[in-house]
Amino acid sequence: MKKWMLDNKFIVSGALVGAVAGYAYYHYVGCVTGTCMISSKPLNSTLYFGAMGGLFMSIFKKKSHGRSE
Repeated sequence: MKKWMLDNKFIVSGALVGAVAGYAYYHYVGCVTGTCMISSKPLNSTLYFGAMGGLFMSIFKKKSHGRSE
């Protein structure tokens, strides 16, 4: 588990920062009518922004050219 966390530290940190930003977006901007798909519930916005943060930070992960066995 520790090796996996060290190998994917950019993705994990991006997901955590994204999740915090998603909750902040829900809290401060939100959706008044409740019909917005992402910002109507805190769980939706937290998971969505966390996933987007992880995907964005995966751009900076170095590719391994060897086989990991």
